[in-house]
Amino acid sequence: MSNAVLAQTLIRAVDEADSATRLVQAVQQLANARLVETVPTLIATLRYNNPGAAVAAVDGLIAIGKPAVQPLLDLLDGHNYTARAWAIRAMAGIGDARGLEVLLDAAQHDFALSVRRAAARGLGTVHWEELEVEQAKAAQVQACHVLIGLGQDPEWVVRYAAIAGLQSLAQATADTQPALVSTILTHLQYLADTDPDAGIRTRAAYAQQILHSLGNLSSDEQRPFSAVEMDWRLTLEKLYYRKSQERSLMLPEGDPRRYQELALALMEAVKLP
Repeated sequence: MSNAVLAQTLIRAVDEADSATRLVQAVQQLANARLVETVPTLIATLRYNNPGAAVAAVDGLIAIGKPAVQPLLDLLDGHNYTARAWAIRAMAGIGDARGLEVLLDAAQHDFALSVRRAAARGLGTVHWEELEVEQAKAAQVQACHVLIGLGQDPEWVVRYAAIAGLQSLAQATADTQPALVSTILTHLQYLADTDPDAGIRTRAAYAQQILHSLGNLSSDEQRPFSAVEMDWRLTLEKLYYRKSQERSLMLPEGDPRRYQELALALMEAVKLP
């Protein structure tokens, strides 16, 4: 069966789905095919009031990558906020530099914590090589400032994503922008010392550890890690496991049940002064 025929068969299954469950299953199969021909249907799915189908569509668009970027950017001009929010998550996952301005704006101004979180992570994984050298350096500085600003976001999940974004940004610029890496390390230390949430302090300290392991920092930027700090990896594994469980529950955004058990687990696992 050719790709074109397979795409049409899978698209027809989405169009003919007669229940929410069958729609999710059909979209999952469509996304798993990773065919460029399915991009319009995957994007159309983002407009449906079906979070399960939207998650599958976002995963499919990310897997398809660059061919999905311009259609996603075209969608952002629409009036359907739900579709726009899902599209931003897909753009963040793809990392194409054409979506940089969208991610910068969403990270700072979107009212949904899930969108700010996705944009924050996406700012750390932009494909900087797609930009001219000087343009990339300026954009990296701008992304750094936005991510540092998100360190004051009232939602801990956004601050957590901002730390992940800063870590990725520092790793990408370690050889080209050492001053930027120093700025990021200083901010991570500030969060590790002052953030009221144990999970954020843990993630900031872990990011420092990863960046120190790069081996190209000045002696003033390096320091040994305590036995407690070396337990961060285990703590973070528990954190990621709990986050995957929350996603599978598909609870509404902001539902306290999404975070209560995670917070308790962190408080038990992390013994920071």
